[in-house]
Amino acid sequence: MKNSEKLIVALDVANLNYAYRLVGQLADCVQMFKIGNQFFTSFGPAAVRMLLENQKRIFLDLKFHDIPNTVARAAEAATELCSLRSPTTSSYGVDMFNVHAAGGTVMMRAAAEATKARAEQLSVPKPLVLGVTMLTSIDEKQFQSDFETARKLIDQVAYFAELAQRAGLDGVVASPHEIDVIRKTCGEDFVIVTPSVRPSWAAKNDQSRVMTPAEAIARGANYIVVGRPIYASPNPKEAVLKILQEIDDDC
Repeated sequence: MKNSEKLIVALDVANLNYAYRLVGQLADCVQMFKIGNQFFTSFGPAAVRMLLENQKRIFLDLKFHDIPNTVARAAEAATELCSLRSPTTSSYGVDMFNVHAAGGTVMMRAAAEATKARAEQLSVPKPLVLGVTMLTSIDEKQFQSDFETARKLIDQVAYFAELAQRAGLDGVVASPHEIDVIRKTCGEDFVIVTPSVRPSWAAKNDQSRVMTPAEAIARGANYIVVGRPIYASPNPKEAVLKILQEIDDDC
């Protein structure tokens, strides 16, 4: 996989017209975009169709977390979005979505099994199902305080990753700082998607466990997610090209 294919741009914006323009501006240098809670709550499946019209791949970042039956039905609905892709190509569409690993083994297994079954029924490629480990806005101090534990945050992430793998998930969403321990725990074929990625020239904002794009990919991330440094830039395409250049120079 080329380094340019590993970049996912987060469409965490509140304006559909701006999203259209942004995707158009980045059409020749970005293949995958992330649809998160804000964007999907505002625009629903229209957000997915907009990216399909532009022949883009999609990370549906809705972080399902509920009882197993409810999450299984949500997983089926996410998989059905794959059927919106063009019948002449499967090179774009909903490639992946996620659930919270904190929902437990039964919930994650229900999501994995429902996704596989629905994809087979529809004769569409099965999207990857990822487990969200610990939100990247949480640091060690907050984790230990909020959960009243002396356990290290990195150990909790490794535990969630192993739990997700045993439940049949394809990978996890985790901070780039946990890539090494996840690889050691789950192996090389387990997919790791890393948010909390910030170029060397960008502000951290509300992210705590951050790393540069080049560092994250060098560590072994399959995909990196970058949002604000791109969509809030006065020149988003220039920001993307700077990120890709930084990756190519260092990796």
